[in-house]
Amino acid sequence: MAYQIILKKRFVSKLVKVLAYLEKEWSHKVAAAFLKKVDHRIQQLSGQPFTGVPSSAIKDIRAVLITRHNRLYYKVKGKKVIVLNMYDTRMGPKRKKF
Repeated sequence: MAYQIILKKRFVSKLVKVLAYLEKEWSHKVAAAFLKKVDHRIQQLSGQPFTGVPSSAIKDIRAVLITRHNRLYYKVKGKKVIVLNMYDTRMGPKRKKF
């Protein structure tokens, strides 16, 4: 049975910013390919939510790579996968807020 996916506003806002940047600096094709990767990863989490790496800093938070520069953070609560945020992997760990 697939888990229900819930996207937090913070994640959606970050995704919109990243897509706008990719479209402006690179192309619509690059932005569309990134969105496809995000969608694919979220669909994978729906079927196998415990594949992500558990966070060492915060209990119940897990992370998966979208690309080598972007990591998606989420938590599993009951039969729901709550997508919290997405961060650039090159950013300092103290700047991450869930």
